[in-house]
Amino acid sequence: MTATEYKRRRRALAHAIGPNGIAILPAAREVVRNRDVHYPFRQNSDFVYLTGFSEPDAFAVIAPKRKDGEYVLFCRPRDPEREQWDGRRAGVDGATADFGADQAYPLSELDTVMPTLIDGRERLYFPIGSDAALDAQIMGWVNRVRANVRAGASAPETFVTIESVLHEMRLRKSAAEIKQMRRAAEISAAAHRRLMQICEPGMNESRLEAEFHHVCAASGARDQAYSPIVGGGANGCILHYVENRAPLRDGDLVLIDAGCELGGYASDITRTFPVNGRFSAPQRALYELVLEAQLAAIGKAKPGNLWNEPHDEAVKVLTKGLIHLGLLKGKLAELIKEEAHKPYYMHRTGHWLGMDVHDVGSYKEKGAWRPFEPGMVLTVEPGLYLADSDEIPEPYRQIGIRIEDDVLITESGNEILSAAAPKEPDAIESLMADN
Repeated sequence: MTATEYKRRRRALAHAIGPNGIAILPAAREVVRNRDVHYPFRQNSDFVYLTGFSEPDAFAVIAPKRKDGEYVLFCRPRDPEREQWDGRRAGVDGATADFGADQAYPLSELDTVMPTLIDGRERLYFPIGSDAALDAQIMGWVNRVRANVRAGASAPETFVTIESVLHEMRLRKSAAEIKQMRRAAEISAAAHRRLMQICEPGMNESRLEAEFHHVCAASGARDQAYSPIVGGGANGCILHYVENRAPLRDGDLVLIDAGCELGGYASDITRTFPVNGRFSAPQRALYELVLEAQLAAIGKAKPGNLWNEPHDEAVKVLTKGLIHLGLLKGKLAELIKEEAHKPYYMHRTGHWLGMDVHDVGSYKEKGAWRPFEPGMVLTVEPGLYLADSDEIPEPYRQIGIRIEDDVLITESGNEILSAAAPKEPDAIESLMADN
């Protein structure tokens, strides 16, 4: 993202909170994995959305109409000794020169300067309730202002969760964000194609996971948006299966739910294909049903339609198909009302997608499903999960299928960002046969 993009976002937030408001947003902290080893650092999405600043422990402040500048950044100072061990820091000078802060202070001045920024503001926006220590820290600053009321100080009286404003901004993607997400989906789609090309019976699930990482990293996306799911056979029926270490058996399907993160933006794609390159007749029947449901759901993802419409359409198609295959018995309308599909399809059909894989933004407004708008990005991911149960006809047992795409709502309908990953069964078999 460019400096201009981050500045545009900060201005939009400043406009939303108004001249009497102030917003405080903390960066993520480093987290110890074990002993003296840390988890790889990943910046807080809200923080990096506004700042582009990737260091831990920082604080960003947006103070509209402030005389000395609206954007203040508190960060770690330069420290040659620590930088020798842990890597370069921007420091106070870099915060202003390279990251657009109007003013910057070292973290050592946080408790001194922050109350002066809060003083005189009527509303304070911050991530209320996300971290008890942060809540206490901010109230400490507020109380320091309150202690000086007799000297003319004025503390905020209204506290507002910053997510109510910031997450609505993040829900509607800019042209720059769409470009980044389109590229992330292209990289992940190429990785899914590669896995179809190399898969063969006897290979371990971990081999496919490793190849996915490799293809993404080689294309500039070193990080994954979430832990990849590589489930062969019955493992594909476990929604969040992440063990990824079982051998792939001839005659099974393998379900792969994996997506890279590029420049802080997620992709999220699922493909299911036969380990040996050919669908059996029962596998193809179930697969084509899931694909029919997904295409029908995608058709409902367009401006003006409501969030729940793709899910309702997917459930309708899946229920009708399960009746046809003999897995459900009864009248379609009654089975839908009874949610008879849930033993085989127990999750929703999608979620918002953006900087987080399950991205921010409400799904309802004033108690009603919200309508789609251009710039929103969602996943569409129906599935069927038929475990090893006596209630399921034997040819359909131990089959897990999910088909998931990343879908951008456009002015005229939608764009499937992940379309380069094959999902038509004939296309999958053709690609796997070319190996």
